[in-house]
Amino acid sequence: MISVSGKKWEPKKTNLNSIEKLKQDYNFSDILSKLVVSRKFDQTELTSIDNNLDINNVFFKNVDFIKSIELVYNSINKQEIICILGDYDVDGSAATSLFIRFFESINHPFFYYIPDREKDGYGATKKLFQKLILKKPKLIIMVDCGSTSNEAIDYLNQNKIKSLIIDHHEINKPFPKANSIINPKKDTGYLEFDYLCATTLVYFFLDLLSQKVKSKIKVSDYLIYVLLATVCDVMPLRKLNRLIALVVLKNFDINKNIAFNELFNLNNKKNKLTINDLGYLIGPILNAGGRLGKSNYASELLSSDNLEVVNIKSNELIKLNNRRKEIETLILDEINFQIIEKEDKDVIIYYNPNINEGLIGIIAARLKDYFNKPSIVITNSNELLKGSARSVHNYNIGRAIKNSLDKNIINSGGGHNMAAGFTLEKINLNDFRDFILEDFSNSGSFKDHAFSYDAEISSIAFNKDFYANIKKLEPFGTGNPEPTFLLKGLKVIKASILNNKHVSLVLKSKTGFSIKSISFNSANNKVGEYLLNYKKDLNVLGQINENFWNNKNTLQLTIRDIVL
Repeated sequence: MISVSGKKWEPKKTNLNSIEKLKQDYNFSDILSKLVVSRKFDQTELTSIDNNLDINNVFFKNVDFIKSIELVYNSINKQEIICILGDYDVDGSAATSLFIRFFESINHPFFYYIPDREKDGYGATKKLFQKLILKKPKLIIMVDCGSTSNEAIDYLNQNKIKSLIIDHHEINKPFPKANSIINPKKDTGYLEFDYLCATTLVYFFLDLLSQKVKSKIKVSDYLIYVLLATVCDVMPLRKLNRLIALVVLKNFDINKNIAFNELFNLNNKKNKLTINDLGYLIGPILNAGGRLGKSNYASELLSSDNLEVVNIKSNELIKLNNRRKEIETLILDEINFQIIEKEDKDVIIYYNPNINEGLIGIIAARLKDYFNKPSIVITNSNELLKGSARSVHNYNIGRAIKNSLDKNIINSGGGHNMAAGFTLEKINLNDFRDFILEDFSNSGSFKDHAFSYDAEISSIAFNKDFYANIKKLEPFGTGNPEPTFLLKGLKVIKASILNNKHVSLVLKSKTGFSIKSISFNSANNKVGEYLLNYKKDLNVLGQINENFWNNKNTLQLTIRDIVL
């Protein structure tokens, strides 16, 4: 069915026999069984629904981890200066912060560097290492980068500087000639963990290393950084990531983490930490530094226990994020969404030479969310073009970018399943467009860009018992989205506009049942137009959420779309 916003909606297909088996084996409700089947939960995920499970270090026998631990352990014993090189996003900053805290805990000589997006470009490069080796490190540890830095690693080898890469981006043979590489995508025995971000890999690495050196640091105190990076790097909240999320959200005491507590206080937040807080509040604030020329701010904040430093950095990052929001709004207002829709390409490739290169990633994410298609945004960067990509679950954009690098279509680039970045010559823009569209066509990816809903429900189901069943699937996020439901035959009453952009309303069913609802950022689009003016019955697609207001907890429907 086609909605008022022009989107195609379809129900998710589920196996009825599998649903019935779950109901019998686990005594799950009908809706919980249906949601579990559609998400294809494995046995551990099923067990975690009604049970508390422990997090075990799954890498204690892994050859890459063992080799890497020996490498760093030997440098520690020799008191060699170690350099940590991290990416400028949340994953790179959080992973770097874990290393900072570890080396400080053992009083080992080290320094760290987070590249400036515009001055240094992405990741580990020969040019960057020419600058860093002036501080005479004997070992450079690259986190969330390095998997495609063959030339840069060769340069380190020529200068007799050891190197360790801990990364999750696409990596192809020949691998960089680092002393050791931890990357599940090497496909050397732990490919099943290719959904982990760099901070997660660093966490398990430091968990083992701290035991070996008998460090007093309690690495588990910083498991929150793992969940933060997982959410912000759009990694699926499934399997081990789901277990980490469950443990963190249950046990995390924000009063014991000075950085998170300060960010909450400055934003007048009183609630218990949620996935949405990480993805939509804390993550964007931390990312703002990397986007707008202050790439080291996030690591400084996450690695400090000094209240004054934390307060200063938090305020500066919040100001940068507010500026980012203003610039982002201006950019989005200039994009003609109707033209993009009419072009109807399988992959959206949007070029605007004037976009701030620190914001191309977030604009790509907005386009991806709106069209439900892989989206790439490209802008000018000195003499080159710089691009950032965001993808949907069935198309590995990191692999596509790596393949375009191998074919010399782009100058540099890397990424993972859901996100990637690259640079290319202006003359190669059309060749790049053609390559990506052909790659998508040849990949066998699902081309019907339909949006899916989980089930059609009656308005009577809009109650706390029903919602309690849904909550058993939490935490929601990438790979485990909030369930979307179709409710038919509803009439709008009491519609009003909030803050000039949201529509607040009450929906009433034919049986007289009222549903408090809200539609975010819709005041000036088709959905908002119908909610404010349409007098006949509507079919509504949305998600059931809890709304906390004036110390009261009520259910509300968050409207995503409308079908007449």
